[in-house]
Amino acid sequence: MQPKSNVVHLSAYNPGKPVEDVKRELGLDRVIKLASNENPYGFSNEAQNAMLAELTNSSIYPDGASVLLANELATKLGVQRNQLIFGAGSSEVIVLAARAYLAPGDETIMANETFSQYKHNAQIENARIIEVPLKEGKHDLPAMLAKITDQTKIVWICNPNNPTGTIVTDAELRAFLNEVPSHVLVVLDEAYREFVDDEQYSDGVELLKSYSNLLVLRTFSKVYGLAAHRIGYGVGSPEVIQYMNQIREPFNTTRIAQAGALGSLKDDAFVASCKKHNLEGIRYFTEQFDRLGLTYFPAHGNFILVDAKRSSGEVFDALLRKGVIVKGRWANYPTYIRVSIGTSEQNSAFIEAFEQVLQEVTV
Repeated sequence: MQPKSNVVHLSAYNPGKPVEDVKRELGLDRVIKLASNENPYGFSNEAQNAMLAELTNSSIYPDGASVLLANELATKLGVQRNQLIFGAGSSEVIVLAARAYLAPGDETIMANETFSQYKHNAQIENARIIEVPLKEGKHDLPAMLAKITDQTKIVWICNPNNPTGTIVTDAELRAFLNEVPSHVLVVLDEAYREFVDDEQYSDGVELLKSYSNLLVLRTFSKVYGLAAHRIGYGVGSPEVIQYMNQIREPFNTTRIAQAGALGSLKDDAFVASCKKHNLEGIRYFTEQFDRLGLTYFPAHGNFILVDAKRSSGEVFDALLRKGVIVKGRWANYPTYIRVSIGTSEQNSAFIEAFEQVLQEVTV
């Protein structure tokens, strides 16, 4: 038996290496994972209490429409319930957008170094992929606009961009969206928006009031700390959401995930605290990288992409042997590693190990 020809050579998604695997393989007692942009402060007590209470309903199917969560989130965002769709993380919402809007031969535009699942799912749908180089680590919106044709169906924008951490501003996004033809869906991925501390940053949901061909992605995996429970959402026009809901699998988010997300929305203080600690971590890393004479991209998420001036694969392996997991091997940034912002203790331990590795690995 043979699968579809366009998926034969696809690579599976490569997540951050699990801590327990590293401990077992290398015989280490202590391993720090700063690879997957997880929240080192866990999740809200409100979320925990809600999820524990929901355990008693484990024998009952979840609400496929996530009605209680949708009502609460719609009120919080100032949108209608029919403008929301939920998925097993925002990554599943990416799958739904690609499945609903891309047919074989359609064109889709994205940056040449961004979240890999845009390209992966476009390949599954056998779409024609147009990659536009980042400009100083940032989406080059004018260049992306110039690539739009009558065959273009989706443009993907990750803001902040993963892995570079850069942002495009509200003014830049509006100028871009003003010129995008109405037949093109613009997917704006705001997975890391809660960490951003820049007044020029855009609010994608606010943009929806002016642009009906926009789909905004957000998640409970990052600042809310519910990565293991896989729940995220999309916000768009009722028409876009309806088409995506028509192909959504039934019961695609769990009762516990919905309860955790609902609890998370009630604890703004937890989000504010995580953002504060994250900004402190970014300041610490940038100070240390400046001291070490290393360049890096402006960090607006909960991670930073830094140039180690050495093969990122070799740096990754050397850090791994010291019990520190990061992310490397970027196609367009071969000497850069991406480091998640951890606790102050984790951040200090990374810098200590990193400084040793810079001495050990030749340029």
